[in-house]
Amino acid sequence: MTSLPTPQRRALDAKAWFGLSYLFFAYLPLLFWADRPRSAVVATVATTLAFVPAHFVFYRDLPRLRLPLTLYVAALGCALVPFSTSGTTFIVYATAMACARQPPRRAIGLALAFVALSAAEVWWLVDSPVFAVTTVAMTAITATLVGAAILNGRSRRARDAELRLTQQEVRRLAGMAERERIGRDLHDLLGHTLSVVVLKSELAGKLVARDPQGAGVQIKEVEQIARQALTQVREAVSGIRAVGLQAELAAARLALLSAEVNLDQRLAPLPVDEAVERVLAFALREAVTNVLRHAAAHRVEVELAADPLGARLIIADDGRGGIERSGQGLTGMGERLQAIGGTLEVESPRGAGTRLVLRVPLRAAR
Repeated sequence: MTSLPTPQRRALDAKAWFGLSYLFFAYLPLLFWADRPRSAVVATVATTLAFVPAHFVFYRDLPRLRLPLTLYVAALGCALVPFSTSGTTFIVYATAMACARQPPRRAIGLALAFVALSAAEVWWLVDSPVFAVTTVAMTAITATLVGAAILNGRSRRARDAELRLTQQEVRRLAGMAERERIGRDLHDLLGHTLSVVVLKSELAGKLVARDPQGAGVQIKEVEQIARQALTQVREAVSGIRAVGLQAELAAARLALLSAEVNLDQRLAPLPVDEAVERVLAFALREAVTNVLRHAAAHRVEVELAADPLGARLIIADDGRGGIERSGQGLTGMGERLQAIGGTLEVESPRGAGTRLVLRVPLRAAR
């Protein structure tokens, strides 16, 4: 038996207690039974007492007991039917247990077997055909709805888990590809330069004694080459740190997808320079962060199009709206846009979503 973390254990315990609420239907027929026999009451109470411990054990992490407990609860239901048709309540419990813990095909097969067995039993023992058909139909409908809901929940959780794994794999591969690219760039940038520096340094060392002037020339060339390499390294590091709009859009899609928010994008191929693209990427990141934290939106639209000023980026959501121009990162966004000669428009009526319009030149203002 593996111990679960405390929050998960508490959640399962709460679910187990909540599941007992359905026991109400085991006693409901007794309330409307005019000449209710004592045996029906005693059998229902005894079945309940036998069921409750099994119900709580089922929610423990005991895989080997799952199928036996499911069959045990189904048997309790069938044993109660001769005394009271409320035994079908435990058939629904058994169906839920099968659908919650068994493979889908086996769960469906067990559910069909439980319902069919209880239906045959009710039909055989109940004198009134109308009451028998009604009881069987209600049992079948309830078991179907409960089982379908549980199986659908399992499928959704499996898809969510697969999606999270996919996102992690995408991030891992993206990070690996970026490290490889950085390694190649640095090798191409510094490999030849450092080789030349080594050769000229060795030459200067040989010339120091017999040709000091020639050695000085070599040293000056080494200094020039080193300065050029330093400039190139700074430019390369700046490019590595810069985040492109497409990369930021991919990260936004993953983040929104995790929150079940749809993203629609329309990006025109505009020749914006690196400084402008960095500002737009930052604005997109800030806007998506606001959507995830505050907007409670279901859809986000991102559009990059031509504009008289140069380019126009629109980020709109269908969330609650009502954001302040001076808050939620918009002040910093506006300052960055102003630094490159751009502008920011904010439309955020309460209850009608938020629309950010960023207008920027194709080349940053100097």
